Amino acid sequence: MENQESIGETLETFKWTIKDLSKLNTKKIYSQEFFIGGHPWRILMFPKGNKVVYLSMYLDAGDAATLPNGWTRFSKFQLVLINQVNSKMTEVRETQHTFNARESDWGFISFIPLADFYDHSKGFIVDDTCIIEAKISVSHPELEKKVDKAAPPISVQVPAKPIEHADNPIPMDISAIPIDELVDFRGLGKVEKAFVPLLDEVYAKHPSVIGCQKKRSRRFSEWAFTALGRVLHFLKTKKVRDMDEEACSHLQILWEELETFRFNLTWLEPHVQSALGMKNYMERSAKVKSVKENVAALEMEMKKLKAMVASVEVDLEMARRELVKVEEGFEEIDLDGELGYGP
Repeated sequence: MENQESIGETLETFKWTIKDLSKLNTKKIYSQEFFIGGHPWRILMFPKGNKVVYLSMYLDAGDAATLPNGWTRFSKFQLVLINQVNSKMTEVRETQHTFNARESDWGFISFIPLADFYDHSKGFIVDDTCIIEAKISVSHPELEKKVDKAAPPISVQVPAKPIEHADNPIPMDISAIPIDELVDFRGLGKVEKAFVPLLDEVYAKHPSVIGCQKKRSRRFSEWAFTALGRVLHFLKTKKVRDMDEEACSHLQILWEELETFRFNLTWLEPHVQSALGMKNYMERSAKVKSVKENVAALEMEMKKLKAMVASVEVDLEMARRELVKVEEGFEEIDLDGELGYGP
């Protein structure tokens, strides 16, 4: 376990050795829990792919089931598949995520093709064993102070242990973009490439978004602008019709995270609140649509009934005329009277 610390963060590496890989008869496996930054984590792997022909790997917040409502934990991390033959061919994927009750797992559905993973000549599996590392930076940016060195327990290398998990382990947000490539934003830190034009557009109108972060550490600024970029990206890519309960809940989480970075957000808050209000609008819109459809159906039924009444009125008039004709010269007699035969 490698350990490295700087202001507001804890950087450590956990190594997971999975032996007898070919004998594992399970769709997914978890590593045992390990602690980094004072928090329990697990690595989750789909050895046959998560409904894809790629090795799928994720980082899991190990204590998610026991945390109170509203919890969040922001982390930058790397998942590493060690090449045991040629270290230069080791596969590394990097991302960052705000873990929460709805998204307690995060990672890569398409890490490397299964064909490459199981090709022993590639070097990822040697003696039926593969090695995976999780390199995690857990931060508490609102504190901006050194992490207590005694806080995170030291984890040891552990074997693979299949663990059954009844819930869906991979809640993936379709509006978020995995960070395989980071680019520098105005010398303040690296953020997702897709966020840069949005941040530039905001900076042109609100220069204070950069000014308030210049005295922060580079790591803090990266988290801050990533949080801002996520909210901007959400508002830019989502449509009104997308704002169901789940989308509103996700935006609320992104907004609460962004507020911790002390931006002046008075210019953005009305747009966020308007987007959050779209849930009520969509519910009312759905109700209006339903009632309109009901009214239209009743009007159509009324037209059909009126047509039927008009047709019956015609038939009735014809029947009345026929009755006049057949009654002419006809006298009714008592049907119960005797026929008789005279005196």
